Amino acid sequence: MQEHGTEVTAAGIARLAGVGRAAVSNWRRRHADFPRPVGGTETSPSFALADVEAWLRARGKLAEVPPRERVWQQLAGHPEGPVAALVQAGCVLLLIHDRPTLWLDASAGSDERLADLLPAALDQVLDARFGTGPQRAVTTPAGPRLLPSAPLLRGAAELAAGPGARKAYEFLLGRHLDANPRQYTLTPDPLADLMAELAGPARTVLDPACGTGSLLRAAAATTRPGQELCGQESDPALAALTALRLALSTDATVRIAAGDSLRADARTGLRADAALCHPPFNERNWGHDELAYDPRWEYGFPARTESELAWVQHALARVRDGGTVVVGLVPRPPRPASPRRSGRRVRADLLRRGALHAVIALPVGAAPPYNLPLHLWVLRRPERAPAQPGVLLADTGQFAGEGRGGPDWRSVRDAVLDAWTAFDRTGRLDDRPGLARCLPVIELLDDDVDLAPARHLPPPTATGGTERLTDVRERLDETLRLTAELAPAAPGTGRAAPRRPLTTVGELARGGALVLRTGTNGGHARVPLLTDHDVLTGTGPSGTLPEGDEEPVLTEPGDVVVPVLGGGSVARVIDADTAGAALGRNLVLLRPDPAALDPWFLAGFLRGTANHRQASSYASTATRLDVRRLQLPRLPLEAQRGYGDRFRALDEFERALRLAGRLGEQLARGMYDGLTDGTVAPD
Repeated sequence: MQEHGTEVTAAGIARLAGVGRAAVSNWRRRHADFPRPVGGTETSPSFALADVEAWLRARGKLAEVPPRERVWQQLAGHPEGPVAALVQAGCVLLLIHDRPTLWLDASAGSDERLADLLPAALDQVLDARFGTGPQRAVTTPAGPRLLPSAPLLRGAAELAAGPGARKAYEFLLGRHLDANPRQYTLTPDPLADLMAELAGPARTVLDPACGTGSLLRAAAATTRPGQELCGQESDPALAALTALRLALSTDATVRIAAGDSLRADARTGLRADAALCHPPFNERNWGHDELAYDPRWEYGFPARTESELAWVQHALARVRDGGTVVVGLVPRPPRPASPRRSGRRVRADLLRRGALHAVIALPVGAAPPYNLPLHLWVLRRPERAPAQPGVLLADTGQFAGEGRGGPDWRSVRDAVLDAWTAFDRTGRLDDRPGLARCLPVIELLDDDVDLAPARHLPPPTATGGTERLTDVRERLDETLRLTAELAPAAPGTGRAAPRRPLTTVGELARGGALVLRTGTNGGHARVPLLTDHDVLTGTGPSGTLPEGDEEPVLTEPGDVVVPVLGGGSVARVIDADTAGAALGRNLVLLRPDPAALDPWFLAGFLRGTANHRQASSYASTATRLDVRRLQLPRLPLEAQRGYGDRFRALDEFERALRLAGRLGEQLARGMYDGLTDGTVAPD
């Protein structure tokens, strides 16, 4: 076994062999020649990857390790750690992408020859893509460091031979980010795309807190060739990963520096066309004491607890006159819209001098931290004093998703860009009740200078309120009539429960009467995601499927979906409107054979309260359902259909009740608002 070789955990062995972790534990107990641990702890040991591969292959348990899994295990167990290994692999993938002949020459021969020749080859491509300045985020690894990495680098090259170097790096980086969710704060792609579209085409784009590069990558997708992407990231390792990601995904010039933009700005002479920024949330140690007299604070010195206003002014100082800045801010303490004196002065000066053009409130769940809303500020560096300045205020909270999959991004994007385009072109916008309005600056310059859009927008009922309420009332009347028609008939007199032979879902699955599948954590398909919350509330798919290497489970008409957490007796039959969605986590899908099982019969009996109790495990904080233990009677298909028709009618009754409840709430709220704002007369 090679000393200091790549190590793999029991979970990694299970993924390599395509088995569960219990199988790996059995192998360790039953086979005396199973590789011994070389690291880790007693409860979580690690093993030499090469020894494990040889053992699995010798026993026919592994014909060949999948290239993606082998490379990932080599990266995750690298002696220098996964981040250093990912940087080295990214450098080689960039070399393969830009100068494939250099890679072919360096990789021919032994690992020692590869380690000797590779640094000079990498110097050429890294200098060409990232420049030669001392603050460059990516440096050439020394030859001795590359020798232990030779198997990983050759594996990365093999991985790139199929989908290409860019997709190979995206897979490895995405896997690393997914494996360390608490280490990185990610800007969701829909948010990055929206911010880039608000900024518009720009030849030079800056992100002073670039993180994983989502904003710069989105900006590159909206701009013509000849673009320069400039960024800075305080974490040197992440800065290197991001620089490589951008270089592999775009032809733009990439200039990423490592360092704190507020304390050690690497772009003091830059005057970019646009700046995008999603700064750290709730950051108090941003350099308040040492930056008191910094020339970037043109609009006032930010308070220690309002670092967001420091990032806003930093971005404005690094764009040309007329350049656009889009910043995402969390509007709760510490926040720019708080009544602190210093914050009021900064906001007021941004308004008076015409720098702030729009404040857009996004729904809860748009970006981390997901339990808080996010505001987008759109600013421009003033070229001259504004004439009759106005500010666009928009609130897209109405497009919040009913599930936990985030907002309805398509509706958010359409509403925001439609309002911004109209306002940006003319400087005016007709009121859009509940959504957007243009407000004169003078009306915002009160004691608080509160920029929260919801405070200033006219309510949805202020225009056309009575017509809308009439429509809601008519829909409610129709729904209530339907509910009365669907109400089940009164049950007959009580009788003893019949004794029927029972079977379980597990037995039916083993016998081929149904197929059982569980939801995944991600996939490659671009389809809506059905979440457990959607199933519990009876709503449509509200989530988005995270990118991953798993194969998503797609629903089909007639499938029965059951949540496994929460303790509720719920089972949902998939219809044509829901079919095609990916199955989310904490959901189990049952696909009955139509020649053996009626789906409504299956779903109805799975909802029995006693059935759920006997199939659930109870803990102090959660209840988990073992779907395989759920029971249902053994009945011929014709008898099943009789039950199925009754269960289907009950489902329609439930849906009508939910709709009536929502319409009733809308009508009551609309009447309260109409009576209080004068659009509805009391008589």
